[in-house]
Amino acid sequence: MNIKGKIKSLLAMKNTTLTALAHKLSERMNKKYSLESLIGKIKRETLSLKEAYHIAEILGYSLDFTDKA
Repeated sequence: MNIKGKIKSLLAMKNTTLTALAHKLSERMNKKYSLESLIGKIKRETLSLKEAYHIAEILGYSLDFTDKA
């Protein structure tokens, strides 16, 4: 699953929208995220790790790195 599909799936499971996510991300990052700018980042797959971390936190998840070995 690509980033767009994963985020859309998580949003649906949490019964929220990209608009709400953009608003909450703006508050957390102290940076303006419009719906259009967030959609663009998701489509281009140019989210930073910091943005991905905050999106996960907003949606009630965490990002973890696990050793493959």
